[in-house]
Amino acid sequence: MTDISNDPAGRLAPVNLFEYEALAKDRLSPLAWDYFSSGAMDEVTLLDNREAFERIAIRYHVLAGVAERNLSAQLLGRRHRLPLLIAPTAFGRLAHPDGECAVARAAASEGVTQVLSTLSTTSLEDVAKAAPDGDRWFQLYVFKDRGLTADLVRRAEAAGYQAIVMTVDAPMLGRRERDARNRFALPEGLTAANLTAQLSRIGSDGTDSGLFQFFADVLDPGLTWDDVEWLASLTTLPVLVKGVVRGDDAERAIERGCAGVIVSNHGGRQLDTAISSIDALPEVAEAVDGRGAVLVDGGVRRGTDIVKALALGASAVLIGRPVLWGLAADGEAGVARVLRILRDEFDLAMALCGASSVEELWPDLLV
Repeated sequence: MTDISNDPAGRLAPVNLFEYEALAKDRLSPLAWDYFSSGAMDEVTLLDNREAFERIAIRYHVLAGVAERNLSAQLLGRRHRLPLLIAPTAFGRLAHPDGECAVARAAASEGVTQVLSTLSTTSLEDVAKAAPDGDRWFQLYVFKDRGLTADLVRRAEAAGYQAIVMTVDAPMLGRRERDARNRFALPEGLTAANLTAQLSRIGSDGTDSGLFQFFADVLDPGLTWDDVEWLASLTTLPVLVKGVVRGDDAERAIERGCAGVIVSNHGGRQLDTAISSIDALPEVAEAVDGRGAVLVDGGVRRGTDIVKALALGASAVLIGRPVLWGLAADGEAGVARVLRILRDEFDLAMALCGASSVEELWPDLLV
C-alpha cells in the first residue's frame, strides 16, 4: 500500500479525521465500507452522534497562562497519557491485512489504550504479542454458552489485558440495512479469531446479513444485571459496562460492582433514534458521581469534542471508526497519524479554551 505521507502524486497527507474517512472509502471494498460506516435503519442516531457535538459551543477563558499543558487523565487507578482510548471494532482485517495488530502497535507507540473486540479477526493473544508494551482492555459479548464466555475472560487475563468491557446494548443486533442488502459475510480467509472453529466463520445464507444471523444464534438476549455480577465474579480485573445512556442504569452498574460505565449507543448501530451519546453523558456522569469511571464514545472527530466530553463529566473518550479509516488508508502508520492528529487538536483546544490540565475542564465552559 502506498505510504500516503510520501504520495508520488504530490498530494498532502490527510490533515483531519474527515479526510481519512474519504480516503478510506476509496480504498475499502463496498461491503467493508458499508459494514464499517453504516448505522441502524435510517441512520438518524448515527448522524446525530456527530451533530450533537456540533450543537455544543465553547465559552472559553482568556489570559489563563497556558504555556504548559498536561493532557494526561486519571482512569481506573492509573494516569493515561491522553483521555483517549480506541473503541472495540469488529473485523479489523476487513480494513487492512495487518488488522488489529497494526492498531495495537500504533496505539502502543502513541500511549493510547486499545479496547479489543471479541469479534476481532486476530486472536486476543496475537494482538497482545504484537505490542507487548501497550495497554489494552478486552470487550466481551456474553454468549449463550457461558463456558465460552468464561474462557474468553480467562484468556484475556492470561494475555495481560487490564480490564473487561461488557457490551450490554446488543441483546439482539440492530437492523443495519446496508449489511442486509449486501448479505454481509466475512470474506474467505477471515474469521472471528477468538471463537471456536464452529463459530468463527461468519457467513450468510444469502437471505440476510450473516452477522445478524450470528447474533441471533449465539448471543444471549436474556441478560440481566445478575449476569453483570456473574461476570465480575469470574475475574479480578475491573469490569465496565458499555452501552449505558441513562442515569438509573449507570446507578445500577455501580451498585453491581462495576468499575465504570461507557456511555454509548453502539455508534448508532443498534436502536435508531436513540439519544446521542454526548447528550446522554451529563445524566450518567451525575448518577455515577465519582464512584467509577465514565467514558463516552460516538461521534468524536475533533479535539474540541474531547474538551466537550470531559467538561460534561467524562473521564475519557473512545474513537472507533476514525481508527478504521486510518487503518484502511495506511495501516499502522495511518492509525498512528489519526491518533496524533486528535492529540494535537486536543492540545490546541485546551490552550484556546484556557485550560492547562483536564482537571480544569468544567461544564461552565460550554453553552
